[in-house]
Amino acid sequence: MKAKTLIFGHRGVPVKFPENSLKGFKYALDHQIDGLELDVHLTRDNVPVVIHDEKLQRTTNGKGQIADYTLSELKRFKLSDGQRIPALKEVLNLVEFHDIFLNLELKTNLVAYPGIEEIVLQMVEDSKLKYPVIYSSFNIHTLRRCRQIDPHQDYNLLSAAKLIKQPKKFLLNEGLSGLHTNHFQFANICQRAWTINSSYKAMILLSLGVSGIITDDFEKMTALRDKYQTQNELPSLPKFLHLDQQSKR
Repeated sequence: MKAKTLIFGHRGVPVKFPENSLKGFKYALDHQIDGLELDVHLTRDNVPVVIHDEKLQRTTNGKGQIADYTLSELKRFKLSDGQRIPALKEVLNLVEFHDIFLNLELKTNLVAYPGIEEIVLQMVEDSKLKYPVIYSSFNIHTLRRCRQIDPHQDYNLLSAAKLIKQPKKFLLNEGLSGLHTNHFQFANICQRAWTINSSYKAMILLSLGVSGIITDDFEKMTALRDKYQTQNELPSLPKFLHLDQQSKR
């Protein structure tokens, strides 16, 4: 019997609310989502904030790099519906005591944020969360620094359309828990797939028993999971399944 696939809201619920917004996260909590995926950067005054891009232009009315602003300066800018960029602490306070998994992506693949690992790990440690946080990053050096600080957490490598050779051995050597990918590899490891919005692709992954699906529409995917994951017949697939994603990390 395969374990139930967990459904994660990709940056909250972007089909209904601005991505990485407190309203989106609250809606997901109120509608019994399994987990939330969110992105973490560091401000100029070393405060973790939740926003996807390194720059403000795409998702707010501001301009420039996150790293060039203090938290109070960032709070002047607005998301498309008038909400403010949330600090990570605000999100942690929102989800405290809730029956929900958090996947925090440390966004260090394009901009170096000295000290982000220690700051975020300590902030999470000080929070009252029901489950251990799932950490992910495209930057293997970030994950290695996290392990040096606290080797006992759930760390996962993000990989875009790249086959990881000998994935089980790789995870063991790096001390990681799993892979977060836009493909599927046939290996007895923890895999969470992003960003799955196609019902067809989701049904393949559900039949394969993938550990998690990260999606823009968690309600649709949860309904699919609850309906189809009792099926046991696996489709005939190659050893490397590319899911042809459309969504940018």
